[in-house]
Amino acid sequence: MLRQLIGALVLVLAVTGPSVAADTPAKSPPAAEVDTDLATARARIDASDWKGATDVLQKAVARDPGNADYHNLLAYAIRKGPSPNMDLVFKHYGEALRINPKHRDAHEYIGEAYLMVGNVGKAKEHLAALDKLCFLPCGQFRDLKREIEKYEATKK
Repeated sequence: MLRQLIGALVLVLAVTGPSVAADTPAKSPPAAEVDTDLATARARIDASDWKGATDVLQKAVARDPGNADYHNLLAYAIRKGPSPNMDLVFKHYGEALRINPKHRDAHEYIGEAYLMVGNVGKAKEHLAALDKLCFLPCGQFRDLKREIEKYEATKK
């Protein structure tokens, strides 16, 4: 019986390899590459360079139309610019949310966009979505709630 047990152990070690026997960790995956388009766009947004951010993000969206972050930030840059095209804003926020329905930033920002066009009801729908997405109140929920409260206070 002992021989059978030792034989089984040797077989397991032979099949699984020396790393299991030595209890060494497997190779860690390579570090994620930095998305230079997002980094550049965020730097331009931080500098209020809305046109520069829009240019970078339009190229990024053309190259990778399935990236929700690109659509979200493109809509944000357009919305914050000097003469926002709200049709494009809603198109890109909508696409970000189609790609990733749980994108908290997109919910916050589209809610703010709805306030810009006077649609507090739609803004509140996105606030409700954030309430469900955030286990604890998150920054996006708090920020949109504050913007809705400010909007409603000016309408009284």
